[in-house]
Amino acid sequence: MPIIETVFPIGLPATQGHFPGNPIVPGAVLLAEALHRIGAAIGEKLMPGHVKAAKFFRPVRPGETVAIDYTQGKPGEVKFTCSVAGQAVMSGQVQRS
Repeated sequence: MPIIETVFPIGLPATQGHFPGNPIVPGAVLLAEALHRIGAAIGEKLMPGHVKAAKFFRPVRPGETVAIDYTQGKPGEVKFTCSVAGQAVMSGQVQRS
């Protein structure tokens, strides 16, 4: 399973108001970044696509390194798991349109 790493910067505008004094990366931002990074790695656009499943396990904070593991299944299908320090933060599945 290939692994891609990304870090959401401290001060990321999307974290403002999510939540004051205790910022987290919004789930939609985490999902979009994961799909963008996976798509770039495999040379395919995954957005727009059909997100078949997305489950969030714990918040991601600005400055944390997120590891994105993915596998390609049926044609156009990708399953992925994102983790921080070995702890899963999100998993899901997308079907390319």
